[in-house]
Amino acid sequence: RDRYRPRPFAPLRPIAAGAKKPWTLRPDLAMALGFDPANAPFDRLSGLEMERVRASLDIGYFRPGEAILARGVAPENLFIVMKGRVEERDGDEVLCLLGPGDAFDSRALIQSGGGHAFVAAQETLCYLLPRVTVMRLIAENARFAAFFYLEISRKLDAVAAEAEDARFGATMQAKLREVRRRPAVFVEAADSLEAAARRMSEAHSHALFVRDGDRIGIVTATNLAQGALLQRLPLEAPVGQVAQYSVVGCDIDDFVSTALLKMTKHNKRRVAIREGGVYVGVLEDIDLLAFVAGGSQLVGARIDRAPDLDDLAQAAGEIEQQTRMLRRQGVRIDVVCEIVSDLYRRLLARAFRLTAPRSVAQKGCLIVMGSEGRAEQTIRTDQDNGLILSEPVPQADLDAFRADFTAALERFGFPPCPGEVMVRNPLWSKTVDQYRADIRTWSAAPSEESHMNVAILYDAEAVAGDADLLQTVKAELIGAMRGERVRLAHFAHAVDQFPIPIGLFNSLAAREGEAIDLKKGAIFPVVHGVRSLALERGVGETNTAARIARLAELGALDKDFARELTQALFCVMTLRLDAKLGLGPAGARVEPGRLTGMERDLLRDALRIVKQFRDLMRRHFNLAMF
Repeated sequence: RDRYRPRPFAPLRPIAAGAKKPWTLRPDLAMALGFDPANAPFDRLSGLEMERVRASLDIGYFRPGEAILARGVAPENLFIVMKGRVEERDGDEVLCLLGPGDAFDSRALIQSGGGHAFVAAQETLCYLLPRVTVMRLIAENARFAAFFYLEISRKLDAVAAEAEDARFGATMQAKLREVRRRPAVFVEAADSLEAAARRMSEAHSHALFVRDGDRIGIVTATNLAQGALLQRLPLEAPVGQVAQYSVVGCDIDDFVSTALLKMTKHNKRRVAIREGGVYVGVLEDIDLLAFVAGGSQLVGARIDRAPDLDDLAQAAGEIEQQTRMLRRQGVRIDVVCEIVSDLYRRLLARAFRLTAPRSVAQKGCLIVMGSEGRAEQTIRTDQDNGLILSEPVPQADLDAFRADFTAALERFGFPPCPGEVMVRNPLWSKTVDQYRADIRTWSAAPSEESHMNVAILYDAEAVAGDADLLQTVKAELIGAMRGERVRLAHFAHAVDQFPIPIGLFNSLAAREGEAIDLKKGAIFPVVHGVRSLALERGVGETNTAARIARLAELGALDKDFARELTQALFCVMTLRLDAKLGLGPAGARVEPGRLTGMERDLLRDALRIVKQFRDLMRRHFNLAMF
């Protein structure tokens, strides 16, 4: 600490007029203390621009409790925390705790004054980058300027553009274990051509591995055809005669680019895949093409053509792989949700057609609810589905469908819903008249359970059967709730169920291993708040972003704020998905301390908008009375 106190011989000089600190270090010493140009947004600067930063930097020392930047004051510098902690405050409320590498206050710098104060929570050192230098860099470098955009939507657009630029490179650096491959199917060299062809057909493969003593070869459908047609070999001839024993292979942990290079170099349409020295599959050029270009259309076609539940289960296993691939390629979260939700709905629709008795198929409507209904599902979750019947069907048929459909989904990897929101539960598989009667009961006797049921049904979407049945039920639901201010306020009160972690997430970053649940703290308040406003206005859209857009059209939300709210939702959904896919460090929870500087900045912005929206909900529905 004494090192930064002014002494006659110390390398210190007065800070510029108007700043809050009495002393700073000379720029050359500031850089010697280890300014990291890899931190956002400085990682976006060219070499010459970085030199300009180096020549401008100072370091300021702040004592515990000292105001670094007062509310409403136009800063003369951009502050980057070097050591210590800084509290961002809105009045007496601590919004977040900034640590080393975090920068502030870009908003005040751009707007010449901000709405928050920044106070040293402990002894703190900050790099000081003069405003004139920052503004010049913003004017000259669009990527650097993106960090300073006031709107989260503009920041996300800039990030998405960068992700698009890196998309192909990231795909080429994916590992082959992430690419769908054909299974390794073996035959003996002494087996006949006819037997090999039959085995190939049964395995739905275009290539087989051939064992011939200690050596392994490969035979393709083309090899078989040429042997029978061009070489005039009898069908009883051993397949070893047409097999190729110079197998072009790759290890399962090789890069996609390695497989592509080997196919090109050896003029092959496929490579064999090894794991631990053992052949485990065959990768064909069509598989690589699907991976690079996006194979969701192939998975969808496989689902639609599945002749039985066995084939459908295989197709179901490929959907999560599509999610991972799309995110690796930098595809936007809303597009990922749209593609993956469509695949899951097609999967359930096909399962319905394969399991529903004739009476159920003719008189029923299969519905999905929750994130599936809102088309916001990205990773396979528990079952959220139901059945609406136009009229009663034979009980034996209904019982059989309830059991068979649920078992099929469990086989596909969908665990049972803990709340039993499933077709096997009679509460969620009944006639349209029974649903309407239940809605009247929920409206007459509101409770936490009835509010939950209203939310579940309002998010429902038809995936198979007579979709008009769901529209009839939803019309009853909207009619029962619309205009009921007190009832809607009780319904909307759930937005306060979980705290928004805006005042916690960066302090948690200081404690290794701790993380935050963005589903509870950010996604749920937006989804349920928007659901409440949409139900009040009788909005028919189901997807949250579509509901926000419709509410803006109706004047229920300011259009600019609606755009920011949508982007904030997309931001937290993206971070959570990356965590669930293992692209983040803490499972389905997010560790802010391990995010990039840009991601932390986006998360702070997103949580502020979520907080603003929850405050709007409190005022609109007068939630203070609860």
